[in-house]
Amino acid sequence: MVSIEDYGEFETAWCPGCGNFGILKAIKQALVNLGRSPHEVIIASGIGQAGKLPHYLNCNVFNGLHGRSLPPATGAKVANHEMTVLAVTGDGDCYGEGGNHFLHTVRRNPDITIIVHDNQIYGLTKGQASPTSEIGMKTKIQTHGVFNMPLNPLSLAISLDCSFVSRGYAGNISHLSKLIEKAIEHKGLSLVDVLQPCVSFNKLNTFKWYSERVYEMNEPGYELNDRVRAFEKSLEWGDKIPLGVFYVNEKPSFEDHLDVLASGPLYKNAPKTELVNELIDGFL
Repeated sequence: MVSIEDYGEFETAWCPGCGNFGILKAIKQALVNLGRSPHEVIIASGIGQAGKLPHYLNCNVFNGLHGRSLPPATGAKVANHEMTVLAVTGDGDCYGEGGNHFLHTVRRNPDITIIVHDNQIYGLTKGQASPTSEIGMKTKIQTHGVFNMPLNPLSLAISLDCSFVSRGYAGNISHLSKLIEKAIEHKGLSLVDVLQPCVSFNKLNTFKWYSERVYEMNEPGYELNDRVRAFEKSLEWGDKIPLGVFYVNEKPSFEDHLDVLASGPLYKNAPKTELVNELIDGFL
């Protein structure tokens, strides 16, 4: 039986009070609730404070380049589709440097779960505005305030017909954990955008600010496969900020299109070197 202790306790480099701690706890709890052992889990990450999270878990890890967590996560799932594959990333890492990979991963629909630490700031590099920073936010770089329109990741994902789109909050670990469970259980690409206060550099979107605004969606008649309604809901931001699952579209995953996986995980297939040897011999 899997326990929280199986995933270990490690010294972190995060600031005291960082919202990342809540996300780490929620991921651990979700994996335990689903009965996933550490050896059955692989987490890919890029660069940033969010990218450090896999270092604080006892599981399989691929820590790559800035904005590049999704390609290795997809590759890992193809190599062994029996694994539970997560990509842990930040708003700058995923929606900024990795924005192109995000778009095309949505198109491919691999069976992986993307957990985005969305703190609306670049925390590792000391506080520049990120793609999701609010207009008017002042930073050491944007001294006169941000004037670029912030990216709405949920609206973007829904417009691209991402098969599972959701939002959680690092200050509500119980709700976030259940959300991550649903995302992992969903077959196809799952996005969990997590509102994560940065206590050091984002003095606007604080725990207090979010706690006064977030609410869990529980609307009668809300159909999760209603793409138009989900898009409209994703635009709600300000005095009220909804949390929960916005959109679900059950459709074939990337792996379903790969006939070679029908016989089992790719890594178990014996390599056929005859053709390769013939090609090599042709150069001799």
